Amino acid sequence: MGGSSKFIQAIFEGIKFIQIKMEIKVLGTGCAKCKKLEDLIKEVVTEMGIEANIEKVEDIYKIMQYGVMRTPGLVIDGKVVLTGRLPKSKELRELLTK
Repeated sequence: MGGSSKFIQAIFEGIKFIQIKMEIKVLGTGCAKCKKLEDLIKEVVTEMGIEANIEKVEDIYKIMQYGVMRTPGLVIDGKVVLTGRLPKSKELRELLTK
């Protein structure tokens, strides 16, 4: 028994940190607000040091699959968190840390 518990302890000590990337999608067909949201999200993610995959979704049919009827839209880890407006940087930070 003692050998196996030491082995398990060694495994846990060997694991330092596993970081999971956040999945972020900016929904918009290319209007100025949609482009601004994309730039803003990239800026805030970089400032906060968040590992994230950021994707711009411009296909109207894919946007509609999220139930978004007003753009820009913001999806974080599969959940629509914002539609139809540009958030302030402070609000984006809050959305990214929920």
